[in-house]
Amino acid sequence: MKRHQQIMELLIQQGEVTVHDLSEQLDVTGKTIRNDLEVLEQRSLLTRVHGGAVLKHATDLGLLPLQIPNQKHITEKNNIAQKALELIEENDIIALDGGSTTLAIAKLLEDKPLTVITNDLFIMSELIRKTKIRLVIPGGYRNRNLLVGNEAITFIRKLNIQKAFISTTAIHPEQGLSIYTSELYDMKRALLETAKNVYCVVDSSKFGKMALLTFAQLNEFSSIITDRNLSAVDIHAYEEHKAKLLFANHLIKPIIES
Repeated sequence: MKRHQQIMELLIQQGEVTVHDLSEQLDVTGKTIRNDLEVLEQRSLLTRVHGGAVLKHATDLGLLPLQIPNQKHITEKNNIAQKALELIEENDIIALDGGSTTLAIAKLLEDKPLTVITNDLFIMSELIRKTKIRLVIPGGYRNRNLLVGNEAITFIRKLNIQKAFISTTAIHPEQGLSIYTSELYDMKRALLETAKNVYCVVDSSKFGKMALLTFAQLNEFSSIITDRNLSAVDIHAYEEHKAKLLFANHLIKPIIES
Protein backbone atom coordinates (compact mmCIF):
# COMPACT_ATOMS: atom_id res chain seq x y z
CA MET A 1 0.00 0.00 0.00
CA LYS A 2 1.36 3.41 -1.02
CA ARG A 3 0.40 5.01 2.32
CA HIS A 4 2.36 2.36 4.24
CA GLN A 5 5.38 3.15 2.10
CA GLN A 6 5.00 6.87 2.82
CA ILE A 7 4.77 6.23 6.56
CA MET A 8 7.90 4.07 6.52
CA GLU A 9 9.84 6.61 4.45
CA LEU A 10 9.00 9.32 6.98
CA LEU A 11 10.03 7.03 9.83
CA ILE A 12 13.34 6.20 8.17
CA GLN A 13 14.03 9.91 7.71
CA GLN A 14 12.91 11.06 11.17
CA GLY A 15 13.03 8.04 13.47
CA GLU A 16 9.55 8.77 14.86
CA VAL A 17 6.15 10.01 13.66
CA THR A 18 2.90 11.15 15.27
CA VAL A 19 -0.64 10.18 14.33
CA HIS A 20 -1.58 13.87 14.11
CA ASP A 21 1.24 14.76 11.68
CA LEU A 22 0.66 11.69 9.52
CA SER A 23 -3.06 12.40 9.38
CA GLU A 24 -2.39 15.92 8.10
CA GLN A 25 0.39 15.00 5.67
CA LEU A 26 -1.41 12.00 4.15
CA ASP A 27 -4.90 13.57 4.30
CA VAL A 28 -6.61 10.67 6.08
CA THR A 29 -8.26 10.31 9.49
CA GLY A 30 -6.40 9.54 12.68
CA LYS A 31 -8.27 6.24 12.87
CA THR A 32 -6.91 5.24 9.45
CA ILE A 33 -3.37 6.12 10.52
CA ARG A 34 -3.71 4.15 13.75
CA ASN A 35 -4.89 1.14 11.72
CA ASP A 36 -1.91 1.56 9.39
CA LEU A 37 0.50 1.70 12.33
CA GLU A 38 -1.03 -1.45 13.79
CA VAL A 39 -0.51 -3.33 10.51
CA LEU A 40 3.08 -2.12 10.21
CA GLU A 41 3.79 -3.06 13.83
CA GLN A 42 2.47 -6.58 13.16
CA ARG A 43 5.02 -6.79 10.35
CA SER A 44 7.80 -5.80 12.82
CA LEU A 45 8.58 -2.58 10.94
CA LEU A 46 7.78 -0.10 13.73
CA THR A 47 6.83 0.13 17.39
CA ARG A 48 3.71 2.04 18.37
CA VAL A 49 4.02 4.55 21.20
CA HIS A 50 1.52 6.97 22.70
CA GLY A 51 0.39 9.28 19.91
CA GLY A 52 2.51 7.76 17.17
CA ALA A 53 5.29 5.30 16.37
CA VAL A 54 9.06 4.88 16.34
CA LEU A 55 11.29 2.94 13.99
CA LYS A 56 11.60 -0.72 14.98
CA HIS A 57 15.23 -1.03 13.89
CA ALA A 58 17.39 1.96 14.77
CA THR A 59 19.87 0.84 12.08
CA ASP A 60 17.26 1.75 9.43
CA LEU A 61 17.41 5.45 10.36
CA GLY A 62 18.66 7.45 7.38
CA LEU A 63 18.61 4.37 5.16
CA LEU A 64 17.18 6.23 2.14
CA PRO A 65 20.02 8.41 0.79
CA LEU A 66 19.41 11.98 -0.34
CA GLN A 67 22.67 13.95 -0.65
CA ILE A 68 25.30 11.37 0.36
CA PRO A 69 25.54 7.55 0.30
CA ASN A 70 24.80 5.48 3.38
CA GLN A 71 28.00 5.48 5.47
CA LYS A 72 27.14 2.62 7.85
CA HIS A 73 29.14 -0.64 7.95
CA ILE A 74 31.75 0.72 5.55
CA THR A 75 34.39 -1.93 6.32
CA GLU A 76 31.98 -4.80 5.70
CA LYS A 77 30.75 -3.24 2.45
CA ASN A 78 34.31 -2.76 1.26
CA ASN A 79 35.14 -6.39 1.97
CA ILE A 80 32.01 -7.53 0.12
CA ALA A 81 32.92 -5.30 -2.82
CA GLN A 82 36.41 -6.81 -2.94
CA LYS A 83 34.86 -10.28 -3.12
CA ALA A 84 32.51 -9.17 -5.89
CA LEU A 85 35.50 -7.93 -7.91
CA GLU A 86 36.77 -11.52 -8.08
CA LEU A 87 33.70 -12.35 -10.19
CA ILE A 88 34.19 -9.51 -12.70
CA GLU A 89 36.35 -10.18 -15.76
CA GLU A 90 37.66 -7.89 -18.47
CA ASN A 91 35.06 -7.14 -21.19
CA ASP A 92 32.18 -8.26 -18.98
CA ILE A 93 28.81 -6.57 -19.29
CA ILE A 94 27.70 -5.97 -15.71
CA ALA A 95 24.90 -4.13 -13.93
CA LEU A 96 25.27 -2.33 -10.62
CA ASP A 97 21.99 -1.82 -8.80
CA GLY A 98 21.65 1.29 -6.65
CA GLY A 99 23.13 1.08 -3.17
CA SER A 100 26.13 1.80 -0.97
CA THR A 101 27.64 -1.67 -1.38
CA THR A 102 27.39 -1.52 -5.17
CA LEU A 103 28.91 1.96 -4.93
CA ALA A 104 31.86 0.37 -3.10
CA ILE A 105 32.22 -2.02 -6.06
CA ALA A 106 32.29 0.96 -8.45
CA LYS A 107 34.96 2.70 -6.36
CA LEU A 108 37.19 -0.36 -6.38
CA LEU A 109 36.73 -1.23 -10.07
CA GLU A 110 39.91 -0.86 -12.08
CA ASP A 111 39.73 1.38 -15.12
CA LYS A 112 39.69 -1.48 -17.65
CA PRO A 113 37.48 -2.53 -20.58
CA LEU A 114 34.04 -3.19 -19.10
CA THR A 115 30.45 -2.24 -19.79
CA VAL A 116 28.60 -1.13 -16.66
CA ILE A 117 24.86 -0.45 -16.55
CA THR A 118 23.58 1.51 -13.56
CA ASN A 119 20.74 3.81 -12.53
CA ASP A 120 22.54 5.12 -9.42
CA LEU A 121 23.76 8.72 -9.68
CA PHE A 122 26.51 8.16 -7.12
CA ILE A 123 27.85 5.21 -9.12
CA MET A 124 27.65 7.20 -12.36
CA SER A 125 29.69 9.98 -10.76
CA GLU A 126 32.32 7.46 -9.71
CA LEU A 127 32.59 5.64 -13.05
CA ILE A 128 32.47 8.63 -15.38
CA ARG A 129 36.11 9.31 -14.49
CA LYS A 130 37.18 5.82 -15.59
CA THR A 131 37.54 6.27 -19.32
CA LYS A 132 38.01 2.61 -20.29
CA ILE A 133 34.68 1.66 -18.74
CA ARG A 134 31.68 2.01 -21.02
CA LEU A 135 28.97 3.52 -18.81
CA VAL A 136 25.37 2.78 -19.84
CA ILE A 137 22.52 4.73 -18.23
CA PRO A 138 18.99 3.35 -18.71
CA GLY A 139 17.20 6.71 -18.36
CA GLY A 140 14.09 7.53 -16.34
CA TYR A 141 13.32 10.22 -13.78
CA ARG A 142 15.16 11.00 -10.57
CA ASN A 143 13.97 9.46 -7.30
CA ARG A 144 16.51 10.44 -4.62
CA ASN A 145 19.83 9.17 -5.99
CA LEU A 146 18.30 6.79 -8.54
CA LEU A 147 16.82 7.00 -12.03
CA VAL A 148 13.57 5.04 -12.25
CA GLY A 149 10.65 4.68 -14.65
CA ASN A 150 9.05 2.37 -17.21
CA GLU A 151 11.41 3.34 -20.03
CA ALA A 152 14.40 2.32 -17.89
CA ILE A 153 12.82 -1.08 -17.18
CA THR A 154 12.07 -1.67 -20.86
CA PHE A 155 15.64 -0.76 -21.79
CA ILE A 156 17.17 -3.07 -19.16
CA ARG A 157 15.14 -6.04 -20.40
CA LYS A 158 16.65 -5.67 -23.89
CA LEU A 159 20.27 -5.93 -22.72
CA ASN A 160 22.65 -8.88 -22.61
CA ILE A 161 23.78 -8.51 -19.01
CA GLN A 162 26.26 -11.16 -17.93
CA LYS A 163 26.44 -10.31 -14.22
CA ALA A 164 24.15 -8.17 -12.08
CA PHE A 165 24.98 -7.07 -8.54
CA ILE A 166 21.83 -6.25 -6.58
CA SER A 167 21.42 -4.60 -3.18
CA THR A 168 18.67 -5.08 -0.62
CA THR A 169 17.37 -3.34 2.49
CA ALA A 170 16.64 -6.55 4.38
CA ILE A 171 17.10 -10.29 3.96
CA HIS A 172 15.13 -12.96 5.82
CA PRO A 173 15.07 -16.78 5.54
CA GLU A 174 11.32 -17.02 4.96
CA GLN A 175 10.44 -13.56 3.60
CA GLY A 176 13.35 -13.27 1.20
CA LEU A 177 14.82 -9.93 0.12
CA SER A 178 12.82 -6.79 0.73
CA ILE A 179 12.86 -3.02 0.28
CA TYR A 180 10.82 -0.03 1.47
CA THR A 181 10.36 1.84 -1.82
CA SER A 182 8.03 0.46 -4.49
CA GLU A 183 9.72 2.52 -7.24
CA LEU A 184 12.76 0.24 -6.94
CA TYR A 185 10.84 -3.03 -7.27
CA ASP A 186 10.55 -3.22 -11.07
CA MET A 187 14.21 -2.36 -11.67
CA LYS A 188 15.39 -5.09 -9.32
CA ARG A 189 13.04 -7.61 -10.93
CA ALA A 190 14.22 -6.60 -14.41
CA LEU A 191 17.86 -7.17 -13.41
CA LEU A 192 17.01 -10.50 -11.77
CA GLU A 193 15.12 -11.78 -14.79
CA THR A 194 17.51 -10.44 -17.46
CA ALA A 195 21.05 -11.08 -16.22
CA LYS A 196 22.72 -14.44 -16.83
CA ASN A 197 24.19 -14.44 -13.30
CA VAL A 198 22.77 -12.45 -10.42
CA TYR A 199 24.53 -11.71 -7.13
CA CYS A 200 23.13 -10.06 -4.04
CA VAL A 201 25.64 -7.91 -2.14
CA VAL A 202 24.47 -7.39 1.44
CA ASP A 203 26.21 -6.84 4.77
CA SER A 204 25.38 -8.98 7.80
CA SER A 205 23.51 -6.17 9.63
CA LYS A 206 20.59 -6.64 7.21
CA PHE A 207 20.13 -10.36 7.88
CA GLY A 208 17.10 -11.48 9.87
CA LYS A 209 15.17 -8.32 8.97
CA MET A 210 12.12 -7.54 6.84
CA ALA A 211 11.21 -4.38 4.95
CA LEU A 212 7.88 -3.51 3.34
CA LEU A 213 8.05 -5.20 -0.08
CA THR A 214 9.62 -8.56 -0.91
CA PHE A 215 11.19 -8.44 -4.37
CA ALA A 216 13.02 -11.79 -4.51
CA GLN A 217 13.51 -15.13 -2.82
CA LEU A 218 16.89 -16.46 -1.71
CA ASN A 219 17.13 -19.13 -4.39
CA GLU A 220 16.88 -16.61 -7.25
CA PHE A 221 20.53 -15.59 -6.84
CA SER A 222 23.67 -17.27 -8.14
CA SER A 223 25.24 -16.24 -4.82
CA ILE A 224 24.56 -13.94 -1.88
CA ILE A 225 27.81 -12.18 -1.02
CA THR A 226 28.15 -11.05 2.58
CA ASP A 227 30.75 -10.52 5.32
CA ARG A 228 31.87 -13.06 7.89
CA ASN A 229 29.86 -11.76 10.85
CA LEU A 230 27.02 -14.28 10.54
CA SER A 231 26.76 -16.98 13.19
CA ALA A 232 26.77 -20.68 12.31
CA VAL A 233 23.07 -20.80 13.28
CA ASP A 234 22.25 -17.96 10.88
CA ILE A 235 24.23 -19.56 8.08
CA HIS A 236 22.39 -22.84 8.54
CA ALA A 237 18.99 -21.08 8.55
CA TYR A 238 19.67 -19.35 5.22
CA GLU A 239 21.19 -22.40 3.58
CA GLU A 240 18.12 -24.37 4.65
CA HIS A 241 16.12 -21.96 2.49
CA LYS A 242 18.36 -22.54 -0.55
CA ALA A 243 20.62 -19.50 -0.15
CA LYS A 244 24.05 -19.87 -1.75
CA LEU A 245 26.20 -17.80 0.59
CA LEU A 246 29.58 -16.49 -0.53
CA PHE A 247 31.72 -14.90 2.18
CA ALA A 248 34.06 -11.95 1.79
CA ASN A 249 37.65 -12.22 2.91
CA HIS A 250 38.84 -10.20 5.88
CA LEU A 251 40.74 -7.21 4.54
CA ILE A 252 42.77 -4.48 6.19
CA LYS A 253 42.49 -2.13 3.23
CA PRO A 254 40.14 0.78 4.03
CA ILE A 255 37.31 1.92 1.77
CA ILE A 256 38.44 4.08 -1.12
CA GLU A 257 37.03 7.58 -0.79
CA SER A 258 36.10 9.58 -3.85
